Amino acid sequence: MATWTDRHWYSAEGLRLHYRDYPGPHDKPPILCIPGLTRNARDFEPVAERYAGDWRVIALDLRGRGESEYDPDNRHYAPSYYVADILKLLDQLGIADAVFIGTSLGGICTMVLASTDADRIAGALINDIGPEIDPAGLDRIGTYVGRDVLFESWEDAAARLQERNQDMFPNWGDGEWHRFVRRVAYEADDGIRFQYDMGIADNFRLAAETPSADAWPMLRALAGRPVTILRGDLSDLLSEEVANRMVAELGADAELVIVPDTGHAPSLEEPEALAAIDRLLGKVLAREG
Repeated sequence: MATWTDRHWYSAEGLRLHYRDYPGPHDKPPILCIPGLTRNARDFEPVAERYAGDWRVIALDLRGRGESEYDPDNRHYAPSYYVADILKLLDQLGIADAVFIGTSLGGICTMVLASTDADRIAGALINDIGPEIDPAGLDRIGTYVGRDVLFESWEDAAARLQERNQDMFPNWGDGEWHRFVRRVAYEADDGIRFQYDMGIADNFRLAAETPSADAWPMLRALAGRPVTILRGDLSDLLSEEVANRMVAELGADAELVIVPDTGHAPSLEEPEALAAIDRLLGKVLAREG
């Protein structure tokens, strides 16, 4: 596994936030990895394993996830706050621009950031999310987000998460499920628990019940730079129709990549996903150089 240094920065409200810093050269934009709703920096271990050393890889724990501090005000679990945190980190590190890899909520954050600070994005991979979200996926997430589950052991956790998510990842074996659970959970004093603040569910449910604003202008703000739209072909969050429209809206600099036999969201370990990142980084280098 690629080695990293655990580092921290502070939000405007004083929350201590965590990121993994995998070393790489400073003469090209780093890869900035932003995880999904209940996930954390460990999701990007496959990206770091492939690219760290050749690229600096920064994998974030958003507030309320992983090793970042939980926010006492659940109203702050919203993309505007996450984006402010990300910009603060980039400024603190003196990073002018980065290659953004955003999974699900991380992709939403990437689009929101592009709408105000597009020059900070050298290229982007949007992983299985779009300006329009399929209600079926939101309903599924709503059945589990914010439910504090205690597992008796890592084996129990892997078995129960496999039972819940097998339809999304039909080709995964025991190894993949055990690796998955080690990324989403941690060993507490009383057993194995998910590593996120259950309070994030409040804003998720509020957003799901509120009529959504037109988010397509945020996507269009990414136009003019290399963008990859990654979609699992079993996804219940990003429809094929929306994914195709995203590429059409972005034009010649965009590519749609479908990961077969995969639901929400691709783990970025799939050959198709890694090859897509290879091409994206190649395009970024060509523009930089």
